[in-house]
Amino acid sequence: MSSTPTTEQVNAALANVQDPEIRRPITDLDMVKSVEIADGGVVNVGIYLTVAGCPMKGRIEKDVTEAVSKVDGVTRVAVELDVMSDEQRKALQTKLRGGQAEKEIPFAKPNSLTKVFAVASGKGGVGKSSVTVNLAAAMAAQGHKVGVVDADIYGHSVPRMLGVDAHPTKVEDMIMPPSAHDIKVISVGMFTQGNQPVVWRGPMLHRALQQFLGDVYWGDLDVLLMDLPPGTGDIAISVAQLLPNAEILVVTTPQQAAAEVAERAGAISAQTHQRVAGVIENMSYYIAPGSDERTYLFGEGGGQTVADGLTRSLGAQVPMLGQVPLDMRMREGGDEGKPLVLTDPDAEASAVLTKVADDLVGKPRGLSGMQLGITPAGR
Repeated sequence: MSSTPTTEQVNAALANVQDPEIRRPITDLDMVKSVEIADGGVVNVGIYLTVAGCPMKGRIEKDVTEAVSKVDGVTRVAVELDVMSDEQRKALQTKLRGGQAEKEIPFAKPNSLTKVFAVASGKGGVGKSSVTVNLAAAMAAQGHKVGVVDADIYGHSVPRMLGVDAHPTKVEDMIMPPSAHDIKVISVGMFTQGNQPVVWRGPMLHRALQQFLGDVYWGDLDVLLMDLPPGTGDIAISVAQLLPNAEILVVTTPQQAAAEVAERAGAISAQTHQRVAGVIENMSYYIAPGSDERTYLFGEGGGQTVADGLTRSLGAQVPMLGQVPLDMRMREGGDEGKPLVLTDPDAEASAVLTKVADDLVGKPRGLSGMQLGITPAGR
């Protein structure tokens, strides 16, 4: 004969249920409203949702039911959903921010352990977003906690390329980002209707980026990747102001014309005093199916040209991190929301991107290569 379950046992089971968006146990988030145990092993559980229209309420109800059902002596679980009051949401907001009620950008704090990489290019069409999402997917697959900010306000494409179809959830003035492939993602495309264009000028772009960094609850990330728009415009300047510790990843193609423009995008670090983490050459060559011969459709040497030029102009070594071959499956994966590094990790392009991801995450932090803006004093 099974024993009667206790409240302590039920609460212990509920501690294993995580909020799908915040990724913390619902017991830690004060989401458990009540636990009542009736005769015959029937357990009634009251759960607070953060907002009335929580898109994950079905998932939460299912997870709670499954967890409590495993407790010895439980014969049936009834879940009753309620909604947090304004006071409860504000308390949750303060708890998530570590007791700090005021807004701040956690990645800009001196003690932040999150590595931030701003993925830049001189011009569009070089595959910067494809590189960003595949690097993020590779890092997440390696077990790292990863976030992506689609900072390409006008040309946002990251949600589609990662297969994100959910919308962010708002808790007071905090935004819970949706996830895909264990990657948290935020993009202006999640706040626009259909395929509406975004027509903003400098101050609005800065404010949008500030909200993505300060209002979004990212949790404890190991890596934050930012997909920047091409060139050296407002967003690149705002990133330097809001996240001076962000390192720049320059993406180019082998074509010399593209390389010249890409070098200008990296050279902005001389003025912003940011570190250039390295150069990634995309679409380096093409290998036809059934062949081992490389065809250099866009020429050769552009990536190395950018790395060498930045090394000279910045006075610090800028490495060539990798040459990513042209692979039609990468384009197909972007359209389907399935990064190539996950669908075909043995592909040559996947191997290169996975190695770059590993090198970036495993790279020790330090001041090496950072422009400090110091000039010798005259004697």
